[in-house]
This record gives sequence, C-alpha cells and structure tokens, in this order.
Amino acid sequence: MKAIVIGGGIIGLCSAYYLQESGWEVTILDKGDFSDNCSYGNMGMIVPSHFVPLAAPGIVSQGIRWMFNSKSPFYVKPSLSQQLISWGLKFMKSANARHVIESALPLRDINLLSRSLYSTLAQQDGFNFGLERKGIIMYYKTAAVAEEEAHLAKQANDMGLDAVVLDKAALQAMEPQVQLDVLGGVHYRCDGHLYPNDLMQQLITYLKQRGVQFLPHSEVTAIKSSGKKITSVQTGQGTHTADLFVLATGSWSPAVARMAGVKVAMMPGKGYSVTLDAPSVNLNIPAILCEARVALTPMGNRLRYGGTMEVAPVNDQVNMNRVAGIVNSVQHYFSNLPISMPEKSNVWSGCRPCSPDGLPYIGYAPQYNNLLLGTGHAMMGLSLGPATGKLIAELANNESTSIDLAAFSPARWS
Repeated sequence: MKAIVIGGGIIGLCSAYYLQESGWEVTILDKGDFSDNCSYGNMGMIVPSHFVPLAAPGIVSQGIRWMFNSKSPFYVKPSLSQQLISWGLKFMKSANARHVIESALPLRDINLLSRSLYSTLAQQDGFNFGLERKGIIMYYKTAAVAEEEAHLAKQANDMGLDAVVLDKAALQAMEPQVQLDVLGGVHYRCDGHLYPNDLMQQLITYLKQRGVQFLPHSEVTAIKSSGKKITSVQTGQGTHTADLFVLATGSWSPAVARMAGVKVAMMPGKGYSVTLDAPSVNLNIPAILCEARVALTPMGNRLRYGGTMEVAPVNDQVNMNRVAGIVNSVQHYFSNLPISMPEKSNVWSGCRPCSPDGLPYIGYAPQYNNLLLGTGHAMMGLSLGPATGKLIAELANNESTSIDLAAFSPARWS
C-alpha cells in the first residue's frame, strides 16, 4: 500500500514515521527542501499544560486593543479577505467558556499521548534531540494574572496534571543565574522540551534509511479525484498516485485542500524567534511570560526566545517592531539575560496554521475516504507531532484510535 504525505514539517514527518512503521510505502512531497519550516524555529515545548485553546473568552476584546500597538503579542491585520472574515466570525463564535471546557480534556489527552511517544522515540537508535522533562514555568508580574494562573493550575491538577504555584523566592532558587522581576509563577512539571532542529534532521535521516522517499521542490499544483477517492496529485516534477494521501501542509493547507474541493477554515499566525548560542546567562527551565505572551527555552548551550501571533495572509516579512516587543518583554521579567535587539537577518519567522477554534484538524476529509488531514495545530505543532502522526496511521489502518478524535474532526465547520 502506497501513501503520499504532502508536507515535510513535523506533522508530515511523524505521519510518515508511523505509516512506514505499520507497513506503508511512503513518499513525502514538499514545496521546499525540508531544511526550513515552522518545525525548525519553534520553541520546542511539549505542553500538556496547554489545555486552553487560542479561542478563549476575552481574547477578542483584548485582541482589538492590541491591534493598535505595533509591539503587541497578538495582531489581526485588517483585511476584506473573505478567508479572514469567515475565520474571524468562526473565531468569535468559538471564544466562549463552553468551548474552553469542552476542549480541555481532548487537548490534555493528545498532548499526553505525544509526550509518551516522544519518550519512546528518544530511546531509539539514531535519536538524541535534547528531550528533557523539567517542566515549564508560567511567570507573571501582576496580581490579576496571578489569580488567573492559580485558577488554571487548580484546573490542571484536577485534570491529573502536575502544576504548583510558586512565589518569587522559590522561583529564584530554581533559576539562580537569572535576576527575576516577577510576582510569582506556576511550574507545570508535566511539560517537557527538546531541540527541534536536531529532531527534524534525525527524523529525516531515519526515514530515508528506511526507504521513505523525499521529493523536495515538489509543490502540489493539482489534485485529481474520482468519486470518494483522490487518484493523484500533480507537481512540477510529475504526477504521483497512491492509495492514501495525507495533507500536512500547515498554513498552506487551505490552498492545497481547495484543489480537491475541500474547505479548511484556517489563517496563518506568524511568529518570530531568535536563538542565542552559548549565552553568558541562561535559564534552567523553559519559561512563558504570561502578560507578554513570550516564550523562552534553553536548548543545551543555546537559548531560544520568541512570540507574537500575527494573523495575516502568508508572507515572509519580518516586522522588527514586533521583535522589539519580544525583546523588551524579556528584559522586564529577566533583567540580566543577555538579550538585546537582534539583527534582522538573525530573526526567524514562520506561519503557524491556526484553526478558528484553536483545535487541530485530524481525520478524513468529509468528501473522501483516502484523504487524511493533519493540520491546524497553531503553536502546538511540535508538541502534537508524534500524536498526530500516530493517529493518522491508526486511521489509515482502520484501527481504534489512541484517543477520541471527535473534537478534532475536519468536518466540524462543514
């Protein structure tokens, strides 16, 4: 049985990994050369703690306020684009307390599945991608956010996740190198992190050694179908046929899916990151700065920091005002970290695929019985890569899935 995976990011590679492991002959198509995509520049966090979706109460009104600040962490670029208007209406419809409650357990379960699969993967020969289980600390500076985070920590503990609220003194003891300017924080000891660049390169090497075919510079230009089956995909390199097709093209998913007559509600959310090599002062534990929505991850002798969510059509422009906002925020929490305004050439940017309800799409496209979607993971693509790949393979093999996929159905906006 032959499978074609469209997209060479973490979701595509993990889908290929579990399909190949279960006996499929796999080919991966990518419009690039597999060396740079969102999976390389992310913060490397594995986050069972992230059980609150992007579409949550208050984000709409807060987002409107942030739209007038060029350094803000969340920004929707105004546009008359039908895609953006449709996405925005669905986003506003989803941003309510009921949706948050209904999403919590599915997000917890898929993240815990991924965390377990990462642990297994890290023990295999050929893999050494810096996996650590030190947790993540959510730092806050204000009493209002302290109250919100304490509530979330209690909810996390009620869901079986390991979270503890800590004062500044306890946090300072955990980060002796860093001068903290915070009120307190929550340590989610259930979380982990890794170095994405090593993971991606090692997955590619591993898959090639096992016969997975990689076809770079193979952007899909047409998709042919007959009845409820996709029959082939066309690229500039030729026509490719298979028994199964997996769409894992991140922010490009709506355009690719449209070739098959499939609608995918999604907008790109651009983020930025900068990686410092051997900084003189480094963190011990990954951090998220709550008010600023900025993340920092120590990766061996490196430190990566990043953030922002810039909802706009796909583009490769780097907005240095937003980078300045990230840098300033870090300095307000950690005064002695050696972080200053970087050169534009040192800023990585990538577009995260954001569904309007903050949940990924995992499952068969409604119109077809051989087209699987694995996309829309927003900021959790790296965290959810192995789980998504495993679930894709289970569906392809007509097996019972490791978790309930109802919340992630691609048909939910149909």
